[in-house]
Amino acid sequence: MNRIETLAKKFDQHISLPWQQQLTDTEKTIFLVYPKEEERRLRAQKDLFRQSSQSAGHPWEEICLDDMFPDWMAEQEYAYDYFEYPSDVRQKLETEFRDAVAARLRDKLASMGADAVLAVFGVGTLFGHCHVSAILESLHGSVNGRLVVFFPGSHERNVYHLLDARDGWGYLASPITLTEESYL
Repeated sequence: MNRIETLAKKFDQHISLPWQQQLTDTEKTIFLVYPKEEERRLRAQKDLFRQSSQSAGHPWEEICLDDMFPDWMAEQEYAYDYFEYPSDVRQKLETEFRDAVAARLRDKLASMGADAVLAVFGVGTLFGHCHVSAILESLHGSVNGRLVVFFPGSHERNVYHLLDARDGWGYLASPITLTEESYL
């Protein structure tokens, strides 16, 4: 069994448990943490996770953030200037781009029921543009079912490191990792 299949098995065990509804958005968020070098393999095997969710009676929706930055940048009036002077776009990334990503997720979440799963792929493409933690904070009150974030990086003592590159941040979501025993 490869690492992604192992992660899928842990997800299957987690998602099939009865769901409590009176939870905070943080408690309804699941981080599937995997080594960054497994991104392509994970994408190729993402149906394992979808099948687990659907088998447990939870409709599966997914969203991919891969094109979020280029789409957002293409809409900017001064896009060409930003490439010439990248420091000029920094503030917009930390506010407007973050808000655009959060709005896209919020829109998707709003169309889903309390028994559904929203799988988020492509968070690694946000690296250097905005913080995943800031996006999740701005989703407050929007998560009805479960938000499953496929997270290329690492997790240790509730600290997540995107692509193993940043200092990390503390977040109290339910982590599903390859290195930790599940606490189900």
